Amino acid sequence: MTVSPLPYPLRLTGTGVILREWRWEDVDELVALLDEPGIARWTLMPSPFDMEAGLAYLRRAQQGRIGGSRIQLAITTDGGPPLGEVLLFNVRSEAHEAELGYLVGLPFRRRGLASAALSLLTGYAVDTLGLRRLLLRIDRGNTASTSVARRCGYRPAAEPPIQQDGPYGPATLDTWEFVENRSGPQDDRRKNVAARRYGRR
Repeated sequence: MTVSPLPYPLRLTGTGVILREWRWEDVDELVALLDEPGIARWTLMPSPFDMEAGLAYLRRAQQGRIGGSRIQLAITTDGGPPLGEVLLFNVRSEAHEAELGYLVGLPFRRRGLASAALSLLTGYAVDTLGLRRLLLRIDRGNTASTSVARRCGYRPAAEPPIQQDGPYGPATLDTWEFVENRSGPQDDRRKNVAARRYGRR
């Protein structure tokens, strides 16, 4: 399998959000975002998430970005402090598909940031990277995340559930998919949310 390096650096601007690269000076905000029970409940993040974990996280993010193996961007409203993260990874170029993920810090939820960020990166993946099928793996108990997926045009895929051991015990992940040219009202909403103004920094 040959995967073309993903563009770096990258900055995406949409309705209400600016997605930018992580910076080393973000480490304090990163720790505050990820050292939270709700993050630990639905992800494989270490808990507690301390400064050492934060520096290791930024190091892995930088390596993945420079190496072109993933897109991993901080969610902001103005290019400033990070409020969450959205990422694209596991690109399978021969199948024109990849996986995405997203999270928003506790103080910044219920503002539509996750939906705006996921819509923006989804649009970029389809329109600019030429990917045709995008996947999310979501714990079936995470109703907030599944609501974001639906709002952004993702639908449950016909794939068996994935069993995973998490910090709170066994977890069941369902696969959600966004398929290019699958029309519907949620896809129209995605186009409205994502302002389609893509710019590399």
